[in-house]
Amino acid sequence: MIYVGIHGFGTIQLPTTLINTIEKMMTYFWWGHGKTTQRGIHWEKHSAPKVHGGMGFKDLTTFNLAMLGKKGLKFFTEPDSHAACIFKARYFPSGTYLTAQLGHNPSYVWRSILRTGFLVCGGTR
Repeated sequence: MIYVGIHGFGTIQLPTTLINTIEKMMTYFWWGHGKTTQRGIHWEKHSAPKVHGGMGFKDLTTFNLAMLGKKGLKFFTEPDSHAACIFKARYFPSGTYLTAQLGHNPSYVWRSILRTGFLVCGGTR
């Protein structure tokens, strides 16, 4: 059984295979997958907006990037927060989150948060 809470989406970039598995499980939950009947709809129909005939479910890859970008934005807007101070001391002691580099031997959490730097840069003025 796979359990990934909201915290998991905001902490690391989840592998594509895991996201596909979660989406498949969500599809089976909502539409079933019986042995005698093959009923249901594809995930693209689930994640399409309601105005376009879909069900409005979140695209989990986009949601994962958004949650990671939210952490990066917090590092930028609240540099004195506990988490920002820890990451700043380790990965960008003389700069800001937006100017940070990958560094030597980075953690997977830092790699994941740093990958969303383009989102934070694109959304700030």
